[in-house]
Amino acid sequence: MTTAPHGWLSDFAADGSGPNAKTGIVLVHGFTGSPAAMRPWAHFLNDRGYTVRVPRLPGHGTNWQDLNEVSWQEWPDRASKDVEELLAKCDRVYVFALSMGGATSIQVAHRFGEKIAGLVFVNPMITIKGPAQYFLPLISKFVPKLKAVGGDIKRPGSSEWSYDALPLKGVVQLRKLLKDSRAKLPEIKAPFMIFHSKDDHVLPVYNTDIYMNEIGSTQKQRIELINSYHVATVDYDADIIFENSLLMLA
Repeated sequence: MTTAPHGWLSDFAADGSGPNAKTGIVLVHGFTGSPAAMRPWAHFLNDRGYTVRVPRLPGHGTNWQDLNEVSWQEWPDRASKDVEELLAKCDRVYVFALSMGGATSIQVAHRFGEKIAGLVFVNPMITIKGPAQYFLPLISKFVPKLKAVGGDIKRPGSSEWSYDALPLKGVVQLRKLLKDSRAKLPEIKAPFMIFHSKDDHVLPVYNTDIYMNEIGSTQKQRIELINSYHVATVDYDADIIFENSLLMLA
């Protein structure tokens, strides 16, 4: 992670300019990832005058051991701080997210209700299946980490600067987040746009299907990505994501 561009593993804030300055967007990264996965998108938006915030979720962007020391509530709490700041200075506030950032953002959208003008998610996570999940609390007491799952990117040379390990106590907290967020999906009414990579080696497609089927939004759209893997915000289809997200802001 030391090879990341200077400052890309930390919180990022940039105020907008011109007619779009009063539209704010909080961009939320994924599990074991970092703000770096959202920086190109944030810069794209800010270059067009939008006010952007990219929070570093607790336990991320430092070392993998830190992700074994946090509770799941800390992730939406951190994202909510940026939403609160933007609500005080902007006329409209949106939340864009990648992977686990989707479940985190569902918590945020549930807290703020109609104050959130729209949601745009890329390959969002909402569930973990399989019998192994039920043994995670026990296993995590003896095994601190497993093989990393980050970095699923098709484009050579691109990186999200994620951890080189999967912290298991962090996964236990992730599972709690996902369960609670899924229960809240029917109560989310904000306009919703979702991007799904057909070749995602991290999340099965049923995650996207659950979002589309269970979210309470009446305005929702799904866009397929055919030339990217899981971390599509820094992959070949990034421009498709960025350009189409402008439609949510129109």
